Amino acid sequence: MATSKWRSLHFKLGICKRCACGASILSPSGGALPRGRVFLPIRKGGSKSLGRTVSNDYLNLMSRPVLYSFRRCPYAMRARLAIAASGVEVELREILLRDKAQEFLETSPSGTVPSLKLGNRVIDESFDIMLWALEQSDPENWLHGTHMSFDLIETCDGPFKTALDRYKYHTRYKADPNVERAIASEHLHEWNLKLGAGWLQGNKASLADYAILPFVRQFANVDRDWFEAQPWTNLHRWLAAFVESSRFAAIMQKYPVWKPGDAITLFGPRPVLENT
Repeated sequence: MATSKWRSLHFKLGICKRCACGASILSPSGGALPRGRVFLPIRKGGSKSLGRTVSNDYLNLMSRPVLYSFRRCPYAMRARLAIAASGVEVELREILLRDKAQEFLETSPSGTVPSLKLGNRVIDESFDIMLWALEQSDPENWLHGTHMSFDLIETCDGPFKTALDRYKYHTRYKADPNVERAIASEHLHEWNLKLGAGWLQGNKASLADYAILPFVRQFANVDRDWFEAQPWTNLHRWLAAFVESSRFAAIMQKYPVWKPGDAITLFGPRPVLENT
């Protein structure tokens, strides 16, 4: 049921006009992606880093997914959050959006991030990447209350994101920023009420929280003083805890822009073997 709901939602999602993310294809064949695929992590003690750069020889050890990403894109942030939480290790390729590598464009015909390459299949929609990662492993049980999460995320990716884009980029859209901010604020007010117990669906974090938080952060950063002046105590606490967390710091590490032939950057909770 969840797959069907989100497949229909793909055609309603907006695309981030700054980083052109949030595209709507599942795979080159248009078919569903395989379920239950397991990727074996390699362990080494001592490091808390999610990303490591290793030699290209490491490719010979195992095949892994390739994530094309852009650090500041909220769609890419939500994908990295789910991948990190799942324990799946991927090769991360940071993309420069004004100068996209040809190999990336061949992988993602829409030229959008995030894009996850799984052999000859591609997941080119951020929320599908989240679901794929958590289907491999969901140690924090983000998928509890999934149906309610879908409704919340549909609101975020639909009317809230539309108003956010028109507020942030009002000159481009020839929109009234105050009107668009007021529309987005209606959704923020509702989320503030839901956050009374700590998270959007009660006292435990869910898929909805980590799918929506990057976009609330984007909204807040348009006019931080105005945002902080609003009577959204729960929302302010929720967002502050997120941006001050080690989880956020880990997925926001800076990586060099990827070029074909570069050393491999691994992203995930476990670093690679020594002496590789």
